[in-house]
Amino acid sequence: MVTPVVDIHAHFFPRITRGQGAMLGSAGPWLRDDGDGTGQLMVGSDEYRPVEASLWDPALRVAQMDEHGIDIQIVSATPLLFGYRADPVVARSWARLVNDLALEMCADYPDRLRPLCQVPLQDVDRACAEASRAVAAGHVGVHVGTQVSGRNLDDPELERFLHYCAKEGIPVLVHPWEPVGADRMSHHMLQWIVGMPAETHLAILSLILSGAFERLPQELRLCFAHGGGSFVAQLGRADNAWHRRDLVRADCPDPPSHYTDRFSVDSVVLGDEALRLLVSVMGSERVMLGSDSPFPLGEEHPGKLVRGSAFLDDRQRTAVLGSNAIQFFDL
Repeated sequence: MVTPVVDIHAHFFPRITRGQGAMLGSAGPWLRDDGDGTGQLMVGSDEYRPVEASLWDPALRVAQMDEHGIDIQIVSATPLLFGYRADPVVARSWARLVNDLALEMCADYPDRLRPLCQVPLQDVDRACAEASRAVAAGHVGVHVGTQVSGRNLDDPELERFLHYCAKEGIPVLVHPWEPVGADRMSHHMLQWIVGMPAETHLAILSLILSGAFERLPQELRLCFAHGGGSFVAQLGRADNAWHRRDLVRADCPDPPSHYTDRFSVDSVVLGDEALRLLVSVMGSERVMLGSDSPFPLGEEHPGKLVRGSAFLDDRQRTAVLGSNAIQFFDL
């Protein structure tokens, strides 16, 4: 039996109208479909990002998947839709809207498109309730940001949400959101090129150095997008700091490299040597195919890097391309 190829990191943006987006205020996000296969992500009356129709058109998306040899996509909402700064009551209704639209988008291709839900993380009780509702309705996991209004994932309330996901068997994909230092990265897409990898690195180390992984159940299925950001490349620096400074190891009984078996990463590192390092550090069983499709900073030909990497043997390649994801998401 041939193992399906599964892309675990691909985004969608449902056909949210300006009126619906206004649920989050005058700068609420919505989709402008220009009718020619392109559109704009809008923030109120301002253009945020040009996009193509496969972001909201499932037939076009599946056609592109066929072109690239992708059997299944795990799709998650564009992080612009998180709504973490909204009133919790509003945010719960907003998450429900986005999640229900995700199910509608995937309904015609249930074997090809599998959605992740989003939750109002600013209120963990509501977040837990919505995660369970969405998973019962057909979502295969939850998609969260690296931080909520400046609170890292080791914040006691956010850690409580991760405990809940572990207890309920809900897989979690963590995506960088509102990177640190954004005010210094307003040009040349530096927020995405520099800020996003640093933000993900920060999220992982926050969980490690705070001792959160000592408290969280081993059963927690946690995956970080973009290859874990700069974490793998800077792991030696983190280990060195742990060994040499008591401030670094105060809440963490083992060096950071000890915890690489507590989470997974996707393969969106966009270079063969970077992928080699990723697999070397994390192990092939902890890397899953991701593309960041259909955004232009993602992999132009999803799966090409993994398929073409000479250092992977057949078992490792099969694991990264699909079998790891099948197990992680209970597909």
